[in-house]
Amino acid sequence: MAGSSHGHTPAAWTGVTIIFIGFCVAGAFMVLAQPAGFWAGMAITVLGGVVGWIMSAMGLGMPKQTHPVHDSAEQREPAGVES
Repeated sequence: MAGSSHGHTPAAWTGVTIIFIGFCVAGAFMVLAQPAGFWAGMAITVLGGVVGWIMSAMGLGMPKQTHPVHDSAEQREPAGVES
């Protein structure tokens, strides 16, 4: 999977970083038994997903036409056949 450059975009890194911070905040406040802080952490987590989605929509994510999943067998030439 490392060769496909899966998720190595500014949108992915930013979204995952914000989500990670949100989970850390929620986990800390859950241990401290502070429901308001827990829900604030959950809000940060949701915000991370929204920020990542918006950044991807702005063109900072992986373009759909170059994504390895969209490269089907019909589009590739068979092995050993050169044009």
